[in-house]
Amino acid sequence: MLHVVATPIGNLADLSPRAQDVLRSVDAICAEDTRHTRALLGHFGIGTPALALHEHNEDVLSERIVARLLGGDSLALVSDAGTPLVSDPGFRLVRAARAAGVRVSPVPGPSAVITALSVAGLPSDRFAFEGFLPAKPGARRDALARLAGEPRTLVFYEASHRIVDTLADLRAAFGDARPAVLARELTKLFETVLDGSLVDLHAQVEADPNQRKGEFVLVVQGAGHDDDAQLAEGRRVYGLLSAHLAPSAAAKLAAEITGAPRKALYGTGTSDG
Repeated sequence: MLHVVATPIGNLADLSPRAQDVLRSVDAICAEDTRHTRALLGHFGIGTPALALHEHNEDVLSERIVARLLGGDSLALVSDAGTPLVSDPGFRLVRAARAAGVRVSPVPGPSAVITALSVAGLPSDRFAFEGFLPAKPGARRDALARLAGEPRTLVFYEASHRIVDTLADLRAAFGDARPAVLARELTKLFETVLDGSLVDLHAQVEADPNQRKGEFVLVVQGAGHDDDAQLAEGRRVYGLLSAHLAPSAAAKLAAEITGAPRKALYGTGTSDG
């Protein structure tokens, strides 16, 4: 059997008793970073051997690991933190194991996406997880422009060195007033959860260097049926049209399609790399 085991995202006490039992009982643990996983195992006195399985070797190793499973070994799959496969390696191994007829069993536990949603106070009955946005500014802005009209709550991961720029790009794409929550260092000693409009969050993070450190989950309310949502959709359409039309023509057509003010669209579709 292949066990897919969720591990803590910060507080080590969040490793469930069942997860501990599984990690002790298997023949080996497939880990994203064996050094990180050995530290976790050592904390609980677990001596199970770990082997490295990450994005650079998963294709090559999956066949060998499946062979071990078919030969009678039980293995566990973990990521550095949280639930495997959620913005982490592992889906190729799980897919290969299932295709070979190996039983794959989940051992649920922490997930930064769900943890952030649970404290955000934003609509969570429907949401879209977007993982990490592109690192390059132009690609990031293009991605946000495509999401500006999305009605579901949006969840992003972001790195500390990009958080200020990403908040600025979110304001430009979604409007200053869009409600959002910034969850930092969840379950860790310096955990903070900030809420407010995008312009409020941007100002708080710019003003406090401590709010630019650690690991971040951004939760942004989806577009509603208000002026901001209409403008966001207008900007998205303008961005698509401006690749093929003169800016003035693209703004005029985007305004006709979406009902957004033409003057507010003109010049918003440019981006740099």
